[in-house]
Amino acid sequence: MNLVDYPDRELMMIALADQIASQLRRALERAERVTLCVPGGTTPAPVFELLSELELDWGRVNVLLNDERWVDETSPRSNTALLRRHLLKGRAAAATLVPLYLPAPRPEDRMAEISEAVQEVLPLTVVLLGMGEDMHTASLFPGADRLEEALANDAPPVLAMRAAAAGEPRITLSAPVLREAMHCHLLITGAQKRTALERAGTLPEIEAPVRTVLSHATIHWAP
Repeated sequence: MNLVDYPDRELMMIALADQIASQLRRALERAERVTLCVPGGTTPAPVFELLSELELDWGRVNVLLNDERWVDETSPRSNTALLRRHLLKGRAAAATLVPLYLPAPRPEDRMAEISEAVQEVLPLTVVLLGMGEDMHTASLFPGADRLEEALANDAPPVLAMRAAAAGEPRITLSAPVLREAMHCHLLITGAQKRTALERAGTLPEIEAPVRTVLSHATIHWAP
């Protein structure tokens, strides 16, 4: 587990945005297109704001979420809407969004289309993940209905996931997709999540799903 401590959150966000941009630039020297995968929620918003203005060939960058709630962009709980507000603007407006939500009553109704679109942009070049105090990452929640399937080495790239802690049904990338990213970053803040991270290292993946990426992720923490 490669853990980097920062004295404050502002410094962490700046350093992380610079590191992600550098990794994408280097990858673009070797490939025609690259894929950046990011979390929802408010914690990474400062990283997105910084990235959106950095010099990068954004027209050759695919962007997708780690996971999405099964709600449209008019919902305040839409990760896609958050992404548009904080990342897909400025210079980064030229990036191509790969959606994890398509209009339908249930995620299963559009799963084939979503899976095909995600498969086309794999492997992930850079993935940025968050973690909940329950040690979930993406929508790999402890106790979720398809968690064991999502953690398996032969898991499909995306799955519909339902869990008591998740609220709405979710679409999530599976553990193998996250583990196979060229560069993996985990962003956490505060004492409670630091404690949860340390506990995750002592538990099996089925109880602490974030453990699936800990062996190869760079973990960025600030108080």
